[in-house]
Amino acid sequence: MRRLLLDSHAFVWAKLEPGKLSNAARAAVFDPDNSVFVSVASAWELWIKHAKKPVSPVLDGGPAAFLSAANESGIALLDITLGHAAVAADLPLWHRNPFDRMLIAQAIVEQLTLVTADTVIARYEGFDRLPC
Repeated sequence: MRRLLLDSHAFVWAKLEPGKLSNAARAAVFDPDNSVFVSVASAWELWIKHAKKPVSPVLDGGPAAFLSAANESGIALLDITLGHAAVAADLPLWHRNPFDRMLIAQAIVEQLTLVTADTVIARYEGFDRLPC
């Protein structure tokens, strides 16, 4: 059993275009033996992007629609804690995106495999990554 944390793109692709995920990521995300999470940080980032240019209809209905979309796919919501924030603040500044830094911190603290296409994230240690 694996515990996966989807970054923003991986969540949207899993919901709307699973074929965009790598074969390994798709198999892991849809394996019923795995636990899959999406961070509140990803929801926040997606709503900011969606306000500029529509990203996904999943974002049109606000928090309830986002949570419903995640739940119907068996994806659990991961809240942000003070512990996550403290680890994110201590990370080296290789990645400037605060949302991605939070996902890295959450993956470290919660011992999750981060499903991401972001190559800069590979510079960080202390957690597993799965390219999407």
